[in-house]
Amino acid sequence: MLVVQKYGGTSVANVERIKAVAQRVARTVKEGHKVVVVVSAMAGETDKLINLAHQISSNPSEREMDLLLSSGERVTSALTAMAIEGHGYKAIALTGRQMGIITDAVHTKAKIEKITGEKAKKALGDNYVVVIAGFQGITETEDVTTLGRGGSDLSAVAIAHALNADLCEIYTDVDGVYTADPRIVPEAKKLDKISYEEMLELASLGSKVLQTRSVEFAMKYGVPVVVRSSFNDNPGTLVTKEDEDMEKVVVSGIAHDTNQAKITVMGVPDRPGIAARLFKGIADANIVVDMIVQNISSDGKATDISFTVPKTDSKKTLKITEDIARELGAKGVDLREDISKISIVGVGMRTHSGVAAQMFDTLARHGVNIMAISTSEIKVSCLIDTKYTELAIRVLHETFQLAGA
Repeated sequence: MLVVQKYGGTSVANVERIKAVAQRVARTVKEGHKVVVVVSAMAGETDKLINLAHQISSNPSEREMDLLLSSGERVTSALTAMAIEGHGYKAIALTGRQMGIITDAVHTKAKIEKITGEKAKKALGDNYVVVIAGFQGITETEDVTTLGRGGSDLSAVAIAHALNADLCEIYTDVDGVYTADPRIVPEAKKLDKISYEEMLELASLGSKVLQTRSVEFAMKYGVPVVVRSSFNDNPGTLVTKEDEDMEKVVVSGIAHDTNQAKITVMGVPDRPGIAARLFKGIADANIVVDMIVQNISSDGKATDISFTVPKTDSKKTLKITEDIARELGAKGVDLREDISKISIVGVGMRTHSGVAAQMFDTLARHGVNIMAISTSEIKVSCLIDTKYTELAIRVLHETFQLAGA
């Protein structure tokens, strides 16, 4: 069996933890499996490199940032290979370039276009453990790129698909996917399995367990993924195709995202093409817009448009929006960063009515005002004031009886 194991920053935070990872890998090899290891940078290293860059330049080039940030994972991959060799097994560390991870040319958030993997395939055939630096790739013109925050998850799933692996294990500091953040809801329950769709919603809605793009990739190509802790041997959560049992549970989990900012464009003339002009300008800057709310004035001549973006993109988005608002003749632009998105997720929502009403009623009874709502077949999200985040999570967890889910 070919297994891809990905270890996040906390799992390789220092020499002791890297040695523990090597021990786990050695155990897997001893069980008769071939192993490919994908590693993140050691905890805190990426932030350290970012700080160094900003000490040099207030606006560093994205190309040079990619070259700089990719070094963190390269360090970990070499150290991990050395540690595995210490257990008597052959190991080889590969960069994204050596693995043949080809991406587009969008620096700092590149998309994988293909993975050749020839060097890794040969090494596996020669009974090496292959250790790959995650989070990075290379363009057709040989510029180094990075895949964005959490990109090592995507690297692992894409590599698992490219090498036709039997399983992709994502090792992190939690031992699976929970019904809510256990730090906020101590009685939150670990799920044995969850559908790709539910995991995708949870990941996109703020759950830090798996990165969104990695789940999209796994779902598209049917890569079985298990989320496990690198600090114990507990069974993890299997992310897989939906089955009939999953539909019996109305709500599987609650996600929250405090990395949200709301921008409101006030007094926009209400005529065709206005929204298209506004959101094209934001899309051209590679900024992802989430919730959108539009309110038409009573006279039908003007409208207010509110939308949310990641807080990390809020200042950049504000500048773009202000420029477009002036061009459109809008009255002004407002930015709010003290907001959170609370979401309930479950494939069972497709076949059960009244779930949204139950959510709204629960929040109302606890004095939580809703600023915006968005829904899909299997999720309901509400935008609320940040100070009510933990309260909202706890009361919704209780309302939908997730502790006994």
